[in-house]
Formats: sequence, C-alpha cells, structure tokens
Amino acid sequence: MSLNAIRPWRTIMRRKSRQIMVGKVPVGGDAPIAVQTMTNTLTTDVAATVAQVQAAADAGADIVRISVPDEESSRALREIVRESPVPIVADIHFHYRRGIEAAEAGAACLRINPGNIGDARRVREVIAAARDHGCSMRIGVNGGSLERHLLEKYGEPCPEAMVESALEHIRILEDNDFHEFKISVKASDVFMTAAAYQQLADATEAPLHLGITEAGGMVSGTIKSAIGLGNLLWMGIGDTIRVSLSADPVEEIKVGFEILKSLGLRHRGVNIISCPSCARQGFDVIETVQILEKRLEHIKTPMSLSIIGCVVNGPGEALMTDVGFTGGGAGSGMVYLAGKQSHKMSNAEMIDHIVEQVEKRAGELEAGELEAAAKAAE
Repeated sequence: MSLNAIRPWRTIMRRKSRQIMVGKVPVGGDAPIAVQTMTNTLTTDVAATVAQVQAAADAGADIVRISVPDEESSRALREIVRESPVPIVADIHFHYRRGIEAAEAGAACLRINPGNIGDARRVREVIAAARDHGCSMRIGVNGGSLERHLLEKYGEPCPEAMVESALEHIRILEDNDFHEFKISVKASDVFMTAAAYQQLADATEAPLHLGITEAGGMVSGTIKSAIGLGNLLWMGIGDTIRVSLSADPVEEIKVGFEILKSLGLRHRGVNIISCPSCARQGFDVIETVQILEKRLEHIKTPMSLSIIGCVVNGPGEALMTDVGFTGGGAGSGMVYLAGKQSHKMSNAEMIDHIVEQVEKRAGELEAGELEAAAKAAE
C-alpha cells in the first residue's frame, strides 16, 4: 500500500500519455514504466543473441532491442523472436526492406527514423507492414544524427532541433494514419536531453522512451543516466527507459531498475539499504553487502533489507525495512524482522541467516499477495 497520502513529498504525478502495446507489454498511460536494453551480440549468431536476451529477461527486462542491419540478420530475427521470452524491438536504419522483414519476422516494434528510410512510398510500405503484423514503432531522434536542414537552421544540435525533428517524423506517421508509436529524443549531453524531453512532453501525447545515449562506461554512464533520467522521471516524464552503458546489457537493466526503485516507480527484488561503513562498524559492511547482492539476485518479490554497521542509525533504518541487521559488539549484531527487534546473531553466521530470513519473508509476502488476489476474485 502506498504511503504517499501521508508523505505527499514522495508523490510523482506522471504525465498523461496514450498507451501503445509493444507485444504483450503496455507502454504509456497508467502502465508501469517499462525497462529495456539492447543486445550487443551479432544478430546472426542466434544462440548468443538468444542467450543474451534470456539473461536480460532474467534480470527483469520487459523489452529487448536487437539491431537488424542486413538481410541475414532479418532471417536470424525470426528464430530469435520465436525463442525470446520478451517482446523484441528491431533496430532499423536506412534500408526500408529491413523494416518490412522485421515486421514479417515477428518483431513487436520497429525502431526507425522515418526520414532516413527513403521516400514517401517506402515509408508507407514500412507502415503497412507494421500495421499488418501488429507492430508498434519508435521514432528515434538522436542529437548526433540530426537532419542537415535542422543543423543549418539551428547551427548545432540543440533541444529545439531535436523536438522539431521528432514532430516532423510524427507527422509522417500520422499522415499515414498510424498512431501506435513512441518517441525518443536522446543525446549524450544530459542538459540537452532533459530540455528536449521537457519540450516534447508538452508537444505530444505519445508515450516517451527515455535515455541518455552514449552515456559511457559503468560508473560514468550510470551517473549520467541517474541524473538525466532521474530528473525527468521525478517530473513525471517517461513511459519506458533504456540506460545506455558500455557494459553488459544485464547491467543496464539493473541500473534502470535501481533508478525506478529509488523513485518508487517500480519495485522488484531486494532493496538493500546499507551504510558506507566507518570505524564504528561491528562487521565488514562492504564485503557483506557485496555477498548479499549476489546471494539475493534470485529474489523477485519487492522487499527491503537494511545492513548497517553500528547502532547509530541501524535501529532507525531497521524500523522501515522487512529484514535488518545492525552491528553491535563482541562479534554479533541484532536481527530485525518486519521493523521489530527480534534476536541476536553472530557475525560469522549472519550472512546465511539473513539470506534465510529474506527468503522466508519473500515467501510470506508472495503468499499474502496470492491470498489478496483470491479474495478480490471472489
């Protein structure tokens, strides 16, 4: 149950957008903000690509995008779609035939730039294929590949140029009576991206796909994405997100979910609240948290766990979490369950014990949800 009624400063009023479907996943409207990533394997290597899609899905991905640069990739896409546990977005650039082939292969969505796939006839053919095969589309505007006439008009990539590009592409689809689309206006510059999305949010009711493109490596890319996407999401802007990292796609999903979890917009798995540690710690907090993150990856039920090194903030944090452990002295600490002090546990046995308690609590929460659902269905 949300506590925002008594903590209004935590309330995020999401922008109203129309809802489209990406396969079985609703995007926009009141649907949960979808998290997606993109494979970096060769699409023609079906086994490797499917394995990467599966790993992303296991980490929580709602949608996965795959590049389709050539005809051989189009053929491979059909098998990948058939084996994928989540909807597949086909990333299409330049050749309109790839878009038609991807729709025929079962892609749930086509990521296109209508302005770079040819003349009006070719655009109409791609739209017809998407309509015939139940595909939605994403208009993908990128600050690094704006149209020449917009660069000449504005002198350089800027929010206004990106939004104008997006609106021109929207017009192409709407002129062909196609409305199942979402839009992105990404740049590697956080300021430009945020400003472009704010302007676009006021100019259209279409769902928005958020991202900071070419954000960088694991650390720098995570920080840039958290700042850019976090601020937009806090403002209520965004219906689906992709964190772009020069890293394993699974890491993109993890970071994406952590951003959403920090804002209370999505809840999945164990949210670990831990201190940075200091000389007061009664056990090795950093090593403990690293081990627990790995040991608890299999938990999908939303719940919270506090791991605090000493009694300064430990008891207070534990009051707000499902399971907690606060460092004490003499080689032991205090275990908290459902916000209440429960029992002492030795540091040596603490990790296994916490995993056991988290698994038990997850089972209780899942059982409660099933019971509530059964009563609601009566």
